[in-house]
Formats: sequence, C-alpha cells, structure tokens
Amino acid sequence: MSPRGSILLLRLLALIAAPLTAPLTAATTTSITYEPKPGIGASRHLVFLTGDEEYRGEEGLPMLAKILSQRHGFRCTVLFALNPDGTINPDANASLGDGAVLDTADGLVLALRFRQWPDADMKRFAAAVARGVPIVALRTSTHAFRFPAGHPTAYAAFNDFGRTVLGENWVSHWGANRRGATRGIIEPGAEGDPILRGVTDIFGDSGAYEAHPVAGSKILARGQVLTGMKPTDGPDTAQRKVRKADNIEQGINDPMMPIAWTRLNRNENGTTNRVFCTTMGAATDLLSEGLRRMVVNAVFWSFGLEVPAETDVRYVDPYEPTAYSFKGYRRGLVPADHALGKTLRAGDPAPPAAPKAKKK
Repeated sequence: MSPRGSILLLRLLALIAAPLTAPLTAATTTSITYEPKPGIGASRHLVFLTGDEEYRGEEGLPMLAKILSQRHGFRCTVLFALNPDGTINPDANASLGDGAVLDTADGLVLALRFRQWPDADMKRFAAAVARGVPIVALRTSTHAFRFPAGHPTAYAAFNDFGRTVLGENWVSHWGANRRGATRGIIEPGAEGDPILRGVTDIFGDSGAYEAHPVAGSKILARGQVLTGMKPTDGPDTAQRKVRKADNIEQGINDPMMPIAWTRLNRNENGTTNRVFCTTMGAATDLLSEGLRRMVVNAVFWSFGLEVPAETDVRYVDPYEPTAYSFKGYRRGLVPADHALGKTLRAGDPAPPAAPKAKKK
C-alpha cells in the first residue's frame, strides 16, 4: 500500500473508533443527560425543564442535575429553550428542545416562566403529569405557562398550572428584588418534616413572592424579608404591603409569606403527584447550601425515598451562577457546555453589556 493509502486508512479507522471512545454525555444536541453513579435514585429518570427569562434556571438546574446524578444515582436529563442554531436562549418561550424525553420521565424538576410550547410538547408534559410523576418546582414555575387569549393551543388551561397542580399561581412581588434578600424561616410544627432534615440557614438574594397555597398544602418555610442583601441583615420591620389576594394591609413580615410547601395533586384519572414547590430558586439562591439541601431532599421525598440525616449537596463542578436579570443570560452556549467536568466561569461568555443611559 502506498504511503498516501496508509494515511487514508488510518484516518478511516480513527473515524470508526471515535464514537466508541468519546464520552457519551449529551442525549441529543438539544439536551444533556448525566448518567448516574450508584446511589439511592437508581433506575429513576429525572427530567429538568429550564426556561425562565430572569432567574437563570438554565444554569441552576444543570448544577442540581449533576448533584442528583453523581451524588445520588438518578439519571438526569436537562432540557433547554433553544435558538434555531441550537444555542441556549431562555427568552425563546416556545422552545423546549428535545421534548420527546418527557415520555420517559419518572419525575420532573421545573424552572419555568410564561412558556408557550407547541401542542406536541404540551401533550407530552400533560401526559407526564397525568402519570402521577413527582414534581419539584422552583421560583417562577408558579407561572410556568402563559398562552394569550385567542392562542390556538389545546392547553390554555395550563395557564392555571401553578394553582391547580403546584398550589399557587403568580400573585405579586413581596420583597423587592435587589433591595431585600430572603431568609428562610422554618414553619413551626414542620421541623420534623423529612424535606427539612439537615436544612439550616436558608438564604436567597431574590425577593420573596406573595403566596397563599391552596387548602391541603403543608407549609415548610416562610420568607423573612431583610433590610438589605446580606445574610447578616436584619428583618424589615418598616415596610407595609397590601395582600393582593384579599386587599388587606400588613407588615411585610407580619406574617411572612410561605416560600416552600408540599401537596398531593390528585388527577382526574386517579393518579397522584407528590409536589414540592418553592418560590425561591434563582441560580444565585442555590449558592445557599440549606436551600440546595431542601430541594434535593424534596426530590427524595417526592419518590418516597428515605431522606438522610444530612444529604450530600456538594457541587460536582465549580458553580459560579450569573446574577439574575432579564436579558442577562450567557450568549452562545449549547447544552454540551454544561457537561460534567466543565465550569462556566462568572461572565464567560458574558451577557451583552447593558445599554448606556441617554443623556437628558
């Protein structure tokens, strides 16, 4: 064989061998799957649905998926809202990426806001809920869907998904973002709940929401609005708010609003979803070890699994989330950029610079 023929043969053999040796981390180009290490979650497939324009769920949920797969044995797939070129864009509210993955979901973890998915994806999502899969929902998932009046979807009723399934819809901002952080206070009587096992020092830099969970919900924690953005800041004793739910004025922390609760959602077909919802959950909130532990414990509880005395919620890869803001997502990323062993460093790739204010 000629030297040129030998080189071509070697290249051909290399191409054939490459798929056998390459790490298989991405389920498709539109999602990423973390294959599990041995653990309590063995044989359970968790599907994480990202898609919120403000609180960087596209960063927080991959971090949680890594913990649940590598520390606790769940097979975890993360879906993203995508541009046509495959890059992640949480503002693309009609995109879910590889929605077919929902057909194999044993449980759902949500970080959604005002989605308008096509009926094919809504059908798969509705079918997963109807199967009675466990649901763990963060922050703006209380207002996961918003189909405008006149939209041709067959799933407009999902505009009320927050109230009917999770236990509460969007009501109002209670603590102001970027002015008053939120300290989690355990609800008296809930201290022994397994979801709170080992949970201390819950803190988030996002503002508390107004929330009035439906009857039958079990409140686990309330959000104390602070006077500033540091965990050491004291509770706000000055502000007064009017509750939109009943038009009653009260001190902002008198009483505090629920920030975490559980409920059993009973479907018309006889199945039941074990539901945990928290109005915390910005990617920066999840820097709080206590909040991460509460969310991971909630996954265990939702499957009826024993919650350890102190669940391991150490990061698998370094975690440097982007501060929450509209239009503040990192440009140019694809799902594979969240693969095991990869770290998104703060500001790399950076969101576009904020436009300069015009001189008046």
